[in-house]
Amino acid sequence: MSAIGQPPQLDNPNLEPLDAASAFLIEASAEGLVRFDAAGQIEPGLAQSWIVSDDGMRYTFRLARMRWPDGSRMTAQQVAGRLQAARSRASRNPLKPMLGAIDEIMAMTDEVLEIALRSPRPNFLQMLAQPEMGILFKGQGAGPYRPTWQEDGTVLLTPPRNEEEEEEDGPPPILLKGERAALAIARFLEGEADLVIGGTIGDLPLARAARLGNDRLTFDPAEGLFGLAFTAAEGPLTDPAVRQALSMALDRDALSSVLAIPGLATRLSLVPTELEEMPRPAVPAWAGNPLPMRREYAAQTIGKLDVPKPIQVRVAMPQGPGYRILFARLKRDWAAIGVDAQKVAIDDQADLRFIDLVAPARLASWYLRRFSCDANPVCDPAADEAMAAARIAPNMAARRALLANADRLLAAANVFIPIATPIRWSLLSPRLAGFRPNMFARHYAGELAAPSP
Repeated sequence: MSAIGQPPQLDNPNLEPLDAASAFLIEASAEGLVRFDAAGQIEPGLAQSWIVSDDGMRYTFRLARMRWPDGSRMTAQQVAGRLQAARSRASRNPLKPMLGAIDEIMAMTDEVLEIALRSPRPNFLQMLAQPEMGILFKGQGAGPYRPTWQEDGTVLLTPPRNEEEEEEDGPPPILLKGERAALAIARFLEGEADLVIGGTIGDLPLARAARLGNDRLTFDPAEGLFGLAFTAAEGPLTDPAVRQALSMALDRDALSSVLAIPGLATRLSLVPTELEEMPRPAVPAWAGNPLPMRREYAAQTIGKLDVPKPIQVRVAMPQGPGYRILFARLKRDWAAIGVDAQKVAIDDQADLRFIDLVAPARLASWYLRRFSCDANPVCDPAADEAMAAARIAPNMAARRALLANADRLLAAANVFIPIATPIRWSLLSPRLAGFRPNMFARHYAGELAAPSP
């Protein structure tokens, strides 16, 4: 199989970000306390069982009897140490802002581990199932797959076997390769790979050019952030009304039509609907107005600015033909209201920066904390105060109210231009009957070749 990105490595997620290949490798060979099944539901990983207290504040895990590759016994103390490292001051783990929900991690015995939270968190286990929470000890994981690096940079993942189990009875080994999208697609077309994962809108035109059927090119119903964050701390974009004008001018429905992705949902709110923490997120007051009316108002807002016209904005975008198509639509829509957009590299200084991230859990706080004043130069300190209070709220009702207030404040500040849900695609051979699209775009190695239900 191929994963779009660099050659797979067992990187420490507290130090390095994980691309598709390395994330798949960690999920297969260095799983966490729990993991996702094919449908994105939680199932046991290192923990064979767990109990959640009635108030939702304590999670008690009983570890399975497992050993490290060197033969030594895995202990709850070792696992607790790795979880503590993920939330340490030095950690650069992308889930670190969410780990502030944890009050304490305690090894109760060699086999029992407890995580105490500051306040209840629905769907907390979803975060623990992410590859960024995989458990590495001395640079290795406890499985269940065993990795063997090949001379060409690929990794052979050997599945676990019982002594009495025949090789044909269990899942087959997997040869994992990280490579550019064009090469991965070409190898799939030649029958040299049964699966390609890690596709984004950036590489989607390449997959579409291969003219594969809908049963081969498949999309995950992912949730997360797909839009533009404001990063300018000076100039016209410091005015929330100007930021609102840029969001109002976008023709999201036209973009969705051009992309022609089954189930793609456009978005006007920072937080998606129907999350347990926030069933009804803040929607802008102009959401029900027709596009011509919105653009007229946006053009008036831009026209009142005492600056040379058209105003210039730099937009940082990733590489890839799909992102170029998306930027062309943005540029056209903004030109209609007197704004000239210039595309720059994703790491360059810019006024807006594109965000394309799948949410690690169905937690409203994950979306909101992306726009705290620690994380983003355009923010609202009052929203930060509400989020800080929500972190220690005594019950879910109080937490919901505080998060809803933070959401309203960030919506009024127009810190983000939501466009749609993230786009994640895979190429799939009919041999992999166990593959299931899911909202986390995670596909566990042990279930790919499972029989059809």
